[in-house]
Amino acid sequence: MKKVSLRVGSLLAVLVASVGITGCETANSLLTTDKIDYHSATLRPTLEVPPDLTKLENNQNYTVQGAISANELQTAQQAAQNANNSSIIGNSVGDVTMKRDGNRRWLLVERTPEQLWSTVEAFWQDLGFVLRVDEPKLGIMETDWAENRAKIPQDFVRRTLGSIFDSLYSTGERDMYRTRLEVTPAGTEIYITHRGVEEVYSSNDKTTTMWQPRAVDPELEAEMLRRLMVRLGVSEEQSQQAVAQVQSMPARAHIIEVNGQPAVRLDEGMDDAWRWVGISLDRLSFTVVNRDRSTGMYQVRYVDPVADTRASEKGLFSGWFGGSGNQPSSQTYQIKLTAASDTPNATVIQVFDEKGQPVSQQIATRITNALAKDLN
Repeated sequence: MKKVSLRVGSLLAVLVASVGITGCETANSLLTTDKIDYHSATLRPTLEVPPDLTKLENNQNYTVQGAISANELQTAQQAAQNANNSSIIGNSVGDVTMKRDGNRRWLLVERTPEQLWSTVEAFWQDLGFVLRVDEPKLGIMETDWAENRAKIPQDFVRRTLGSIFDSLYSTGERDMYRTRLEVTPAGTEIYITHRGVEEVYSSNDKTTTMWQPRAVDPELEAEMLRRLMVRLGVSEEQSQQAVAQVQSMPARAHIIEVNGQPAVRLDEGMDDAWRWVGISLDRLSFTVVNRDRSTGMYQVRYVDPVADTRASEKGLFSGWFGGSGNQPSSQTYQIKLTAASDTPNATVIQVFDEKGQPVSQQIATRITNALAKDLN
């Protein structure tokens, strides 16, 4: 369990003594009901991804489409609802619908990306984030790393000294969010994916620390989508009801073998599989540098969440892709989706190198296992 740290030595004792008896407060006044309070401005140490891995190419596959008329939108939405997989559930409020499939949620909004973009930008900025990727032509935003200060207990010492020495307190955790806007015949789908790192001791005497990835938090993703619903005009109560829907699903991603190489069979049609694989790639710290829905191909690079820290502080895959020194490998991979020939309504996911040739058994195994785990 990661503990909150107070970065101060004997100075604390002196200051506590100096404030001594600074009034009495009830236990309730020391609690906070807000579970999210991000501060983004500066991080120590700064967690940055090398510039060549953050800039997404201006590919026409990401280009935002033109406006959709009200009649076209209504007709297309009805058709989409009729064609929806039965595993997907939704709760509509006005023109905003929260969709859910397993532990993945997203919003369907009956507006164009152009109408939504500035609102989503302001949403993240008002939460305390700095946007380090803001590409409306690509339909992608990505925040910088930020600390959720609401996780720091509101005890007497912090309430007394926090306003003066707030920077001395740290949760030892940082979060980053990626937002993708996808144009569909029914409107705009909005996906939010979370990535996190945590600071852990790297020496037995606990004098040095390092950053390492921590698990994706679907509940944080859901909370951010709920708050975005409110920003889009849904009431607090309605947004909470939309998130409260519960659904369990059996495993749908299975490791198989294709031409001697490991692959994933996902029990979803191509349309849904394309959506879920895109979300999983975001969660697994891959940067999509190109994609082609017509051929079912994602071209990706792995991005180490702690790429600028010491070599011993590598991320989930950083030791698997042949990188050296402190930099992650610049190797590009193709994640290829094809309709399964032997199973109805299923999709096969394979890993290839940049030229479309099979990768090593080790890399194929690592990536397919990670994808299968996240897709379930």
